[in-house]
Amino acid sequence: MATLNIKNLPDPLYEALKARAESEHRSVAQEVTHLLTQALAAREPLSIMELQGLGKELWSGIDAARHVEDERASWD
Repeated sequence: MATLNIKNLPDPLYEALKARAESEHRSVAQEVTHLLTQALAAREPLSIMELQGLGKELWSGIDAARHVEDERASWD
């Protein structure tokens, strides 16, 4: 099993990590392993139904048809 050394870890971050590990009844090393496993785990792809409405705030007030026309015109 590999060993990971972290240099220059800010003290407040370490203290937060230590507190979180204690609250989860883990060692700091176990908590780091747990957090990295969660962060790097493959995420389940969203279904098409879960995408409905995603990003709608980005298109608020924009005429989508006009935007597409403008984009296509810019290609020439």
